[in-house]
Amino acid sequence: LHRADQVVAATPAGGDDLISPMQGTIVKAVAADGDTVTTGDVIVVLEAMKMEQPLTAHKSGTVTGLTATAGQSVTAGALICAIKD
Repeated sequence: LHRADQVVAATPAGGDDLISPMQGTIVKAVAADGDTVTTGDVIVVLEAMKMEQPLTAHKSGTVTGLTATAGQSVTAGALICAIKD
């Protein structure tokens, strides 16, 4: 079980991909496609099991392919975006 104050780090499938670690609903997209982020920056906030879980950048770079919007459901293993050098 995840505590409410625990940050979930999404595990990259490859070097660039940010993957949802669990099924849930996107409640907020903090970053936008084309944004420059650094490691640890929040990309989206996922609600799972009635708790909000920020999904953070696993590396620094430019967000690409981010199409997540508030209210969108995602499955475990779903691609959220890529972060390119």
